[in-house]
Amino acid sequence: MSELVTQDHLKRRAVVYVRQSTTHQVVNNQESLRLQYALRQRACDLGWRETDVDVIDADLGFSGASAARREGFKELVGRVAVGEIGLVLSIDVTRLARNCSDWYPLLDVCGHRSCLIADRDGVYDPGTPNGRLLLGLKGTISELELHTIRGRLTSGLLAKAARGELALMLPAGFVRDPSGRVTKDPNREVQERVELVFSSFLRLRSGAAVMRLMVDRQLAIPRHDRFHEVCWRRPTVASVTTILKNPAYAGAFVYGRKRMKCPTETTARPQKAPRSISDWRIVVKDKYPGYISWEVYLKIRAMLDDNRADYLKTRGRGIPRDGAALLHGITWCGECGRKMVVRYKRGSEYVCNQRQRQEHVPACQKTYAAAIDAAVAKAFLAAVAPAEIHAWTQARKAQKQADATLRRAGEQQIERLRFEARLAERQFNRVDPDNRLVADELERRWEARLVELRRAEEALAKGAAEEDTVAIAPRLHSKIVALGQTLPRIWADPQTSRERRKALLRCLIDKVILRRTAPDQVFVRIVWRGGATSELSVAVSVNDLRALSHFKEMEARLIQLAQAGEHDEAIAQILTAEGHRSPKCADKVLPSTHYR
Repeated sequence: MSELVTQDHLKRRAVVYVRQSTTHQVVNNQESLRLQYALRQRACDLGWRETDVDVIDADLGFSGASAARREGFKELVGRVAVGEIGLVLSIDVTRLARNCSDWYPLLDVCGHRSCLIADRDGVYDPGTPNGRLLLGLKGTISELELHTIRGRLTSGLLAKAARGELALMLPAGFVRDPSGRVTKDPNREVQERVELVFSSFLRLRSGAAVMRLMVDRQLAIPRHDRFHEVCWRRPTVASVTTILKNPAYAGAFVYGRKRMKCPTETTARPQKAPRSISDWRIVVKDKYPGYISWEVYLKIRAMLDDNRADYLKTRGRGIPRDGAALLHGITWCGECGRKMVVRYKRGSEYVCNQRQRQEHVPACQKTYAAAIDAAVAKAFLAAVAPAEIHAWTQARKAQKQADATLRRAGEQQIERLRFEARLAERQFNRVDPDNRLVADELERRWEARLVELRRAEEALAKGAAEEDTVAIAPRLHSKIVALGQTLPRIWADPQTSRERRKALLRCLIDKVILRRTAPDQVFVRIVWRGGATSELSVAVSVNDLRALSHFKEMEARLIQLAQAGEHDEAIAQILTAEGHRSPKCADKVLPSTHYR
């Protein structure tokens, strides 16, 4: 027995605290566990009866760096605080805590309640200066030891990552051979389905559009299951976006794409947040066989960021939507430089109200969208007219390639499903018919595979029927060029959706800056792709005749014509020819009969 152990200590219970940092240690380091559980005998040697010795092992698999998730440690501190425990036993003080902010409160509670602390080196009384000194030094050394171990492990990990040799989990489409070298998945269907996701996004420019396309064609995408085996899943926006954002498909090894955010009032634990591409810690290009180039990957990430309609932070344009406002997402305020939003209240309006929301001041400006949309669309059609036929030819060629790729993907999927159906049939035929428990399940699997195969065949046939198979002979190409001006007709066609019109605009127009120079006039600056600009002055509708810029001149001229005996229709024509207009009409003066 130690001379520090008294009858007062023996009247209370002894506790053996058992902990290992990870589940891997719990499973593989069995000798350490046996040594910790053997401390029960050490307590008996110090004078405690075996029935008075408890074991707390609720923290197996938890690190001692913090007490936040260690329920066993909290139980230990609570029992010491109520005076129930006379001795705390641990194989080492590092088992109790590797953080001084947890270690010293335990010493304070033990010293106040006259509870001894023992490890394999001896017994200590935290209530005495010498005991507290020794235990404090051991706690400080254990905390330093934690940082030292973590620093060594992190340095080795970063050194290996800097060479691109760290074995990170690979996405679907890559496999690691026995030598550790990364290659593409030998399954051609997996390779071409991943390539289809990227090619479809570059054509459709939206992850949701890619998802809808593949769902319509009944095409699954390769993913990894919990055992890291390839499985085929129904596409979702999240799964498609995950593939598009993964730099491994660009052949790059990347480490440190996320950072830890401090806990907030709503989140008790630290959360992972993505870093921007420029802040990634380690990037080793050309480490894997890529499906796309690094330049294409950066282009895709820029398109994804631009699709986010976050006007305050990223100032993205958002994807084209089915709204009446043609310039949604690309209009900027010429007064304060902020993005303008669309408001569908009394028709379509472009409104700059960010300062109003943030600083509670009046809105900068607002204007009706119809006249501005018409002016910008006219400028756009005039700009693309010379290159219209060439662009149409290139678009048709790209569409044919996309249709061929989708058809090939459908054929590959049918080939795989036929193999799975034949395999299920062979398994069903080999089972004993009297073993109905197995036969029924195999029959159900066979029927499920046949249903999947039939759906895939129907989807392939439907897609082939919808493909545009009209071919244009070379001798007809010159006649098509002579026709010209087909884009305005397509633009005005009611079957052309608003999303397509907006997507066409964004191919050439980067942004449109609006500034109201007068109640009935808006200055419009079109910033084209490449930096060129065009400036327009657009007449917009107003609610009052007196809000027109030339109201006094028009009023005087109208009185003059009326005194000369002119009729209303003639007065309207004369005023229109002289450049005047009505409040609700941008290009002419309406006679009084129009309002009757």
